[in-house]
Amino acid sequence: MAEPKIIYEDKNFLAVDKPCGMQVHKADSSDTEFTLADWLIGRYPYLENVGDEPSLRPGIVHRLDKLTSGVMVVAKNQEYFRYLKSLFQGRQVKKIYIAVVYGEVKTKDGMIDRPIGIKSGSVKRSVHSEKMVKEAVTHYKVRKIMETGSGVKFSLMELMPLTGRTHQIRVHLASIGHPVVGDPLYGKRKGEIPGIYPRMMLHSLSIEFPATQGRRIKIESEPPGDFKFFMKNLGDDLASKREGIS
Repeated sequence: MAEPKIIYEDKNFLAVDKPCGMQVHKADSSDTEFTLADWLIGRYPYLENVGDEPSLRPGIVHRLDKLTSGVMVVAKNQEYFRYLKSLFQGRQVKKIYIAVVYGEVKTKDGMIDRPIGIKSGSVKRSVHSEKMVKEAVTHYKVRKIMETGSGVKFSLMELMPLTGRTHQIRVHLASIGHPVVGDPLYGKRKGEIPGIYPRMMLHSLSIEFPATQGRRIKIESEPPGDFKFFMKNLGDDLASKREGIS
């Protein structure tokens, strides 16, 4: 697994590029898995004093799923932690993801507005569950339709979640019949060969929010090598062309 990278830093916060396969923080104090939180504390020990539960989530205001790569922001002091938390709660943070999904998405610019609940006795979420249901809205654009030599189609999508539910993008895309390629929880397809894809094809591309003194800041994370590798094999080399994604 690749190492995280710091892609921006100032006195109040840092932006980190989280690799696919790394958990953001432990589930509880008995969890022994090495996480992004452990990596951060190793480099910024004072983060142990930042956050609502700094022993588990030092400076961490939001999270990405373990198999999702890309940009995250981390507060470096308690005042800015509260500020960032208020932005997320007030839906003032614009997050853009990219994903490769199965099939051809016919509607090229759309909105998925379907509440999400949790399945009883499971970690899975669903738009059909009636347990702990919360509003969930995701705007999307289809950037490219790709087809393999054998005629299998995939869609490259840009996604902007307007709410922040657990597994939201993954659940919403599965709910419209186009799950994320390589998603082990929501993307299993009949007859699919396990391990055929290098990773779950979901990446946090950018995050934008109002910083202090009235200025906005936008931080981007280039898709990593394994994401580009899969795209290149489909004939779309993201290393040299990003087809309008910004």
